[in-house]
Amino acid sequence: MTDHVHDLRSVREATDRLLTAVANLDNAALAEESLLPGWTRGHVLAHLARNADALVNVLAGRPMYESGEARDADIERDAPRPLDAQLADLRATHEGFLAETDRDQDWSRTVELRNGVTDLASNVPFRRLVEVELHHVDLNIGYGLHDLPQEFTDREIAFLAERWTGRPGVPPVTLKTSEGVPVAQTGGTEGTPVTLSGPKDELLGWLAGRGAKGAHLAVEAGGGLPELPPL
Repeated sequence: MTDHVHDLRSVREATDRLLTAVANLDNAALAEESLLPGWTRGHVLAHLARNADALVNVLAGRPMYESGEARDADIERDAPRPLDAQLADLRATHEGFLAETDRDQDWSRTVELRNGVTDLASNVPFRRLVEVELHHVDLNIGYGLHDLPQEFTDREIAFLAERWTGRPGVPPVTLKTSEGVPVAQTGGTEGTPVTLSGPKDELLGWLAGRGAKGAHLAVEAGGGLPELPPL
């Protein structure tokens, strides 16, 4: 089972990095575009705060979000806030999430996320870590895929490779490092098998739809670079 205690330490460290970096911005910077199409940096920060609340709901046995529409509306509502309000919200919701994880609970139970997706409660801290780390990258404030901790990169590659396994419209894909070391298998069962190789941060970028989205990976076999659906 996932070590949720270890992952919670990582959440604290990643959130501290994020808060320190964001504190160096100003209100004008928050209104600028992030790396996510259609979202400003304020949208990214608002989403991170509301996601912390949503994961508290998950651990408490409540619906993650009232609805998809309510989730989107909350992000739009909170995106234009000034820096001090964004930081206060991020800190408060982070502490709220940690407080919920401190509650005595069965970490081996199954919980429900969005759209009927289920997972073990012990995996929720890692899911929060994914949100904090990848959205820190999305802010486009000097923290890139290559800055992510190696342990996180390895685990997120494995997590996303499993997510895309069996996906229709995606050919079988073998992922390797630049040195040719196998990293993961992913994709569906139809189409010409493809082998992609490159640095691990570039492999993660392709799987997560971030950075160059695999443009710098070498296609060693099969057709061209497969296009993945949005996460």
